[in-house]
Order: sequence, then structure tokens, then C-alpha cells
Amino acid sequence: MFDLTGKRALVTGASGGIGREIAKALAAAGATVALSGTRTGALEDTAKEIGKDCPILPCNLSKLEEVDRLVPAAEAALGGLDILINNAGVTRDNLFMRMKDEEWDEVIAINLTAAFHLNRAVLRGMMKQRWGRIVGISSVVGVMGNPGQGNYAASKAGLIGMNKALAHEVASRNITVNSIAPGFIASAMTDELNDKQRESILSGVPAGRLGTAAEVAACAVFLASDAAAYVTGHTLNVNGGMAMI
Repeated sequence: MFDLTGKRALVTGASGGIGREIAKALAAAGATVALSGTRTGALEDTAKEIGKDCPILPCNLSKLEEVDRLVPAAEAALGGLDILINNAGVTRDNLFMRMKDEEWDEVIAINLTAAFHLNRAVLRGMMKQRWGRIVGISSVVGVMGNPGQGNYAASKAGLIGMNKALAHEVASRNITVNSIAPGFIASAMTDELNDKQRESILSGVPAGRLGTAAEVAACAVFLASDAAAYVTGHTLNVNGGMAMI
């Protein structure tokens, strides 16, 4: 439905879960996709699932020297970049009173500071070609907050705010910058929930079920396409009605 033929994309956190599905969906729509993450074996598995030539670019987003090499490496491998999906993220949950500085710093570094560096790095090429799509994967926690996740909520809310500010700056160059805020998505982690935990979570979801990574990926494909050319600075909430804003 959304044609990305000829487009070149970089997906961070592409080794599993939402990132893997986004990479697969972009490729299915016609894009050539570079895969980044910390687990090379898992990235190779994703590339095999896609079944196309996918450059694999390992990167530890907590190390800025590696972050700053990632976009040039992707541009060299693909011949340029049209689409950036900032998907990678980590959690280090703790109550505020108990949260260690390193738990705060690591989450902010990977979830927000790395995204800032990658956003900045892709701008020169996108502005020169007068076309670009930047999509940040935020979270319902960045919209609503969540106890025990002050660091994660701050990073994901910060991603939304940063993308809105950047959207103002580059819209005239046909570059859109948007965010997706998933709610509770089915994953290996949610598979481990017991019935009582699952019931507690779903009680706050009007749709009455967990979302799927494929549903998040479909939104990313839309935002990366020409169909979303007039959508920028927006946060697309994919949460089954948890947060209706």
C-alpha cells in the first residue's frame, strides 16, 4: 500500500521485537534497510528473514564514538539515507529514591542522547536531497508516566519533544519528523507474565488485548512514506486506547 521503492533506511535496535518488524515492513514496502544493534547474530537472523541484502552495522548506542560512526557507515553502505528509525532503547527500572546515577545516565544516553546524535547526523544529506523521514519510537510511558520508570519516561518524553522541535526546523525541506508511542506490545517479556499480571495490564487497555510489533511497524511504514508527507511533529499513539490524547 505504501511504496518505499528506492528508499534507503537505517533502523536501530533491529535485532528483535519492534525493530525487527519495522525493518521487515520497510523492506517489504521496497526500501533497502541497514540493520543496527548490539547483537550481531540477531541482526543476521533479521537479515535472513528479510531475504534481501541488508547491511549489518553493529553499534553500542551508549558509546558516542560508535554512534557518530553509524550514520556515515549507513550512508556509505546504502549510497545515502532517506529514512531513520530511532527504535533502540533500554530500561533500568527503579523508584526515584533508589535510582542510581548510572541507571539514569544509561537510559538517557541510549534512548535520547544517541537519537539526538543520529538525528543531527542524517540532516545534511536529507536537506541536500530535500527529502527525509525521521521516526522515533517513544512509548506510552513517555506520554503518561509510570512509577518506577522515571528515567525511561523522561527519555521517551524527551524524544517526543526533541522530534517536535526538529520538525519545525526542517519541514520546509520536505523532511518530516514524527514519533510513535507504543503501549503494551506482545513480546518475550509479556509472554512471561502470569494471568494476574496480564489481567492487571489489560484492565487499563480499552481494546482488551496487547498490541503486536507488526502493528507498530505498519505505522512506521506509513510515516516513512509519501502518504505522510503532510504529517510532521506528530506522535502516533499505538496503545489500544490506554492514552487518548
